[in-house]
Amino acid sequence: MCLCVTSLAFAEESASSPLAIALDTVWVLVAAALVMFMQPGFAMVEAGFTRAKDACNILMKNLMDFAFGSFFFWIIGFGIMFGAGNSFFGTSGVFLHDVGKTCDSLAWSTVPIDAKFFFQLVFCATAAIIVSGSMAERTKFTAYVAYSITTRDLIYPISGHWIWGSGWLAELGMWDFAGSTVVHSVGGWLALVGSWFWGRVSGNMPAMDG
Repeated sequence: MCLCVTSLAFAEESASSPLAIALDTVWVLVAAALVMFMQPGFAMVEAGFTRAKDACNILMKNLMDFAFGSFFFWIIGFGIMFGAGNSFFGTSGVFLHDVGKTCDSLAWSTVPIDAKFFFQLVFCATAAIIVSGSMAERTKFTAYVAYSITTRDLIYPISGHWIWGSGWLAELGMWDFAGSTVVHSVGGWLALVGSWFWGRVSGNMPAMDG
C-alpha cells in the first residue's frame, strides 16, 4: 500500500520520472509474484482433492506447466498476444525482439518490457493451470505438457490479443480490466471442453494416470 501511495504521489508530479517508473516497476513485480504463487496454490488444491498415489503426478504437471509454458510464451506467445500485426494475432516480438512494435498495446505503461512480460506471463500461467484440476488423474503427463504448450503458444495469446492486444474485440469497445474473460473465461472453457472430452472417452473406466 505504501508503494502504491508513493507511486501515485510521484505520478502526479511526473509520470515518466525515474523514481515513479522505478516504483511502478517494483509494484508490478510484487503483484506478478503474488499471482505466480497461484501456481503452487492450484497444485496444493488439486493434490488435496485427488488420490494420494497421484499427488506426485499432479505436482509435476503443475511444475512443468510453468516451466515449459514460460519458455514457449517467451519464444512466441507474448509476440502473438501484444505484437503488431492484425486484428486477430500479432506478428512481431518473437523472443521479445523488436519490442518497439511489440509494446504498442502496452504503451500506456512506462515500466520496462521485462516487467511487462513477467506480469503477463503469470496470468498466462493462471489461465493454463485452471484446466489441470478439471482433468486431474485423467491425463497422461506428456499429453498435459502438449496441451500446456499449445495453450501458451496459441490459444491464450490469440484470444488475449483480441482484447488486450488491440484486436478486433478491443476495436468493438470490449474492456477487460482484471482478466475475467482473457484469463478466467479462457481457462474455464478449456477446462469444460477437457472434462467433457475425457468424460465421453473414459466413461466409467478407471482413471488414466500418467
